[in-house]
Amino acid sequence: MTEAMITLRRAIEALRAGVPNRDAVRVLGCSQPHIEEMFQQQLGECPTLSADGKQVPGLLVMGGFGSGKSHLLEHLHHAALEQGFVSSRIVISKETPLFDPSKLYRAAIDAAVVPDKKGSALREIAQTLDRAPGYPSFYQRVTSDTSEFDTRFAASLVVYENAKGRDIDLCDRVVSFWSGHKLNVTEFRKALKQCGEAVTYPIGKIAPRDLALQRFRFATQLMLAAGYPGWVLLFDEVELICRYSLLQRAKSYAEFARRMGALKGETVPGMVTVFASTDDLGLAVLEKDEDQVPAKLAVRDSDGDSLLSSQARCGMRKLREAVALTPPDRAMIEETKEKLRQVHAQAYDWSPSPARFAGEVLTTTRMRTYVRSWINQWDLERLYPGYTAEIETKEIQTTLEEDRDLEHTSDPNEESEWGAAHQSVVREGC
Repeated sequence: MTEAMITLRRAIEALRAGVPNRDAVRVLGCSQPHIEEMFQQQLGECPTLSADGKQVPGLLVMGGFGSGKSHLLEHLHHAALEQGFVSSRIVISKETPLFDPSKLYRAAIDAAVVPDKKGSALREIAQTLDRAPGYPSFYQRVTSDTSEFDTRFAASLVVYENAKGRDIDLCDRVVSFWSGHKLNVTEFRKALKQCGEAVTYPIGKIAPRDLALQRFRFATQLMLAAGYPGWVLLFDEVELICRYSLLQRAKSYAEFARRMGALKGETVPGMVTVFASTDDLGLAVLEKDEDQVPAKLAVRDSDGDSLLSSQARCGMRKLREAVALTPPDRAMIEETKEKLRQVHAQAYDWSPSPARFAGEVLTTTRMRTYVRSWINQWDLERLYPGYTAEIETKEIQTTLEEDRDLEHTSDPNEESEWGAAHQSVVREGC
């Protein structure tokens, strides 16, 4: 079996599972040119806006279940890497809820891919800082008295520079902190004392949520300083927020607005975001939440909840600005079928006949349904020559109702930290 055949078989299995990989995207391409064009515009504007201290406005795409959203995001992911951006694909889930910035950041960093690099993103980037022209000015900004960051970040840079070349383990722990893990305060204070900077950079308390929000900005600026044009974040399955509790939906709407670059004073220059959601999100929850969320937060009546209400309303407005995926027409379905037939033929060195696919072509049928049925049918006919396979499909009904299992975070302090963080500083809304 040749390497080319192995690659094509990987693509087929990814398409069968409905989880597209790089091989699947390469063989089938992408059938959403209007969204590709908008994304390319985001990438093109990022360097100029970053230089002006502005974030590129985010993009939300919507389509039905199985319409190709994940395939599109995978395509955009590789397009970003080809243009030199660091890129992360994040799937919103129980483990990565949109309302929890700490988990969201860790997921984004863990998923981050640096162009032409294989290792952990921030470790790969840290190894290039010595020869990065933008790093000295970044270092000066973060360690200055007027820094926008908590002193932990300045302390981490000072410790990293002092330990570089002589204490690999300590450097590794600094990068681990940048990646979202806890800081060993005692160890850092000791390291700062050895540098003569213990008084300069005192390490106090900070809410985990505030720290996570600063990490997004710090990591993005570190990438810019290392010479990358920006950090692309691609979020899939945003519709899962509909299954959270009302309060957590409010937090999710606010975080969505923040990542879209829609909250004044909280933008992240150098960050490019694309969100993908099913197209029934608004019908399922959004309309009632536009009334329920402000009413619920008004009853709680605290400064933090007032700010959250403003930010959540901003997020709900942004959800109304989604770009719809183009549904497949008959020509697109037939073209995709022929591409896939050729891939299957090359992968298994045989000649599947187009005439063997029986069934009416309906543009209302999900593309994923077609793709799976074609692959399964050709597999059966290849393995059992002369057999005419008949594939039956059944629609799976999904629900966007609240799910109590998704309402709980592993962090027992999440609720109080949210309130404390919102009361710690007053920012403008959308």
